[in-house]
Amino acid sequence: MKKFIRGFGYAFKGLRYATATQLNFRVHLVATLLTLYAGYALHISTNEWQWIILCIALVLISELLNTAIEFLTDLVSPDYNELAGRVKDVSAGAVLVAAIFALVTGAIIFLPKLLSLIQHAA
Repeated sequence: MKKFIRGFGYAFKGLRYATATQLNFRVHLVATLLTLYAGYALHISTNEWQWIILCIALVLISELLNTAIEFLTDLVSPDYNELAGRVKDVSAGAVLVAAIFALVTGAIIFLPKLLSLIQHAA
């Protein structure tokens, strides 16, 4: 049981490290907070919350995995290596795909609500 609990400590240590050192991860965390606030303010449905939470998780997980892959690549290939560069590029591409999915999903959920607010204000 001690090992199990210690594992959570390592996981939180990794999250703290990523937050402290990775600009893109911090940007995604700010986007997360803004999205959560917008969802609350616009009273999105339970189903819409599920999609938003899925998007947030996908983007944060992919960013963390990208960071881990970059560190591992630097460890095994400290000098310039074209293949190592491709590994990093593909890993960053995975984050981009997740972020685009989140952006499109957010637009589908939030745009109609925002347009409705604008129409009522006019």
